[in-house]
Amino acid sequence: MELALLEALKMVAPGTKLREGLDNIIDGKTGALIVVGNTKEVLDIIHGGFYINCEYSPSHIYELSKMDGAIILSSDCKKILYANVQLFPCRLIPSHETGTRHKTAERVAKQTGLLVIAISQRRGVITLYRGSYKYVLKDISDILNKANQAVQTLEKYKNSLDKAMDSLTSLEFKNRVSLYEVARAIQKMEMVWRIGNEINFFVSELGTEGRLLNMQVKELMEGVKEDRVNLIKDYVKGQYKDLKSLIDKIGQLDYNELLDLDLISNLLGYDEGVNTLDIKVEPRGFRILSKIPRIPSNILENLINASGTLEKIVNTSPQELNSIPGIGKVRSAGIAEGLKRLKNEYL
Repeated sequence: MELALLEALKMVAPGTKLREGLDNIIDGKTGALIVVGNTKEVLDIIHGGFYINCEYSPSHIYELSKMDGAIILSSDCKKILYANVQLFPCRLIPSHETGTRHKTAERVAKQTGLLVIAISQRRGVITLYRGSYKYVLKDISDILNKANQAVQTLEKYKNSLDKAMDSLTSLEFKNRVSLYEVARAIQKMEMVWRIGNEINFFVSELGTEGRLLNMQVKELMEGVKEDRVNLIKDYVKGQYKDLKSLIDKIGQLDYNELLDLDLISNLLGYDEGVNTLDIKVEPRGFRILSKIPRIPSNILENLINASGTLEKIVNTSPQELNSIPGIGKVRSAGIAEGLKRLKNEYL
């Protein structure tokens, strides 16, 4: 649902024509009910009104909002299809709203799964409904303040993550990794990932106002997505075929559960009671090898499947690497040189 909400926020972000039209409606102190999409589910619940099928413009939607009925836009927001229509969603769909406009908007969103926008005439507030999700758009200055605070928090956690990952990499080359360091790195990685996702909502809602913020976040989050996956692939016990399910389980931990390193270790497949975090583990090498340029993912898989652990790969000569399918003389030399460079850097 987060992805659907991000898409909705981008559609109504400052700088878009749709947002300009919504702001015109608020400035004109007229309310509105707008449905984005003309699927069969929507067409089955509309009655009356006018079929317009004209090009969308902020001034057009403002003028049409002066009528009491709902407005239906095309899915790409390039056309105004219907105006002044009555919407009759199923009354059995539960709604916690009190106003007629917002109650209808919530039910239509739940019934169709489309983005429905309700603008309160009295309060001048824009509310988005999509599926069972509701989101009230906030003032730009409030969003900027919260976003800047979130970026400061992200910088703090990212610095802590970088230190943990550097320490882990050093221990990996020494082959002295315990499950404690792994669980701690996963914990910090997940915290950074969640803060980054939260800021993405702010960036989407800010639109053109959030360009500088977006650049900051992209720089801070560079490589985090790949490391998050590769870190788990390196240490999950047994096969890593159901990797997505495991990542989802870690992502669903609440913040108190995320502080429990034993719980993270258990999700990775380790359960030795009170001594679980002291278990010595060996990385497969996905995270470190992915930092060597120009190694395709399938070649990386072949290399790790053939060797088993990072230590064995480090101790394998370029000549022995040649025998692994897809590597060859040039690539084996590049892998050996890359590992040597990384080892010198972290040791």
